[in-house]
Amino acid sequence: MMRIALARIDDRLVHGQVVMGWIPHLDAKLVIVVSDTAVADATHTALMQMAMPDDVELQVLTAAGAVEKLRSETDKRRVLVLAPGPQEIRHLLELGLELRCVNVGGLHYTAGRVQLGKAIFLSPEDKAALRDISKKGVTLEGRALPGDAPINVVDMIGVEL
Repeated sequence: MMRIALARIDDRLVHGQVVMGWIPHLDAKLVIVVSDTAVADATHTALMQMAMPDDVELQVLTAAGAVEKLRSETDKRRVLVLAPGPQEIRHLLELGLELRCVNVGGLHYTAGRVQLGKAIFLSPEDKAALRDISKKGVTLEGRALPGDAPINVVDMIGVEL
């Protein structure tokens, strides 16, 4: 099984904070984007690929494809798993992927979302998915960049275990 250095929720997926902050900090050599929408959008995938450092591989997969990839690989590369929302992370867990911690890095404002942190706006569906993730024993930390102090997302949303 591949070594997951970080699983991160960020609706922007591959962008400056990820490329300039997280990838070097983690020494990640593979980024797996878990998004059905991105899988179906060749232009979005191509743009993400253009932003990637030359020595880092990008794969855009469905949740089932990501779990299969992470389970089947025997190489020792450090992997950054990116998902646009908590629903995708919940789906990975439902498919049997084990995660100890999930970084909630960026869920930006759209109609129906309420601000709970610096760049964390959650819909009722997001909160429910995060609660489900937490109930599986996964730590939820909120922070945009590696140097930021982590915020306990469970405290922000209130989770009854």
